[in-house]
Amino acid sequence: MNADLLDPLQRLLAERACERLIVEFVHRLDLGDPSAVADLFTQDGTWEWPAGDRRIAGRDALRTYFDNRPADRLSRRICTNILVTVTSADTASATTYFTTYRVDGYREGLVPPRPPVQVGHYEDTFRKADDTWLLTTRTLFLSFAGPTERLAEPGQS
Repeated sequence: MNADLLDPLQRLLAERACERLIVEFVHRLDLGDPSAVADLFTQDGTWEWPAGDRRIAGRDALRTYFDNRPADRLSRRICTNILVTVTSADTASATTYFTTYRVDGYREGLVPPRPPVQVGHYEDTFRKADDTWLLTTRTLFLSFAGPTERLAEPGQS
């Protein structure tokens, strides 16, 4: 089915489901179980960074990748300007701007403000399978990037 033939409600529901995946991705990564991010992808889903020539393919590899996130990492991602384009009844694409704040060595409490470590955008593709929308590809494009700071151990200066 051509995307132009979708009724407005079908299009709206598809757009909202894809927006929800984008938000769920960062929620799981920042506040939930990072390895569960893999469940948002199709079995053959991929996440890649062209600038670093990194590519992770397949749900199992994605789960391993996200599960290896440092346990003492504190991160918050801000996503905005989410633009979903429905391309058919079962496919869509999106562009999302993001900003990442992140430190390693986090124990508890408030961390004084720092500049973001990443600013860029995601380009995503989605596929609907068994009435569930999933990410097929996520490509990360960085415009600004820096190292992740490691907080000093308590009692160190």
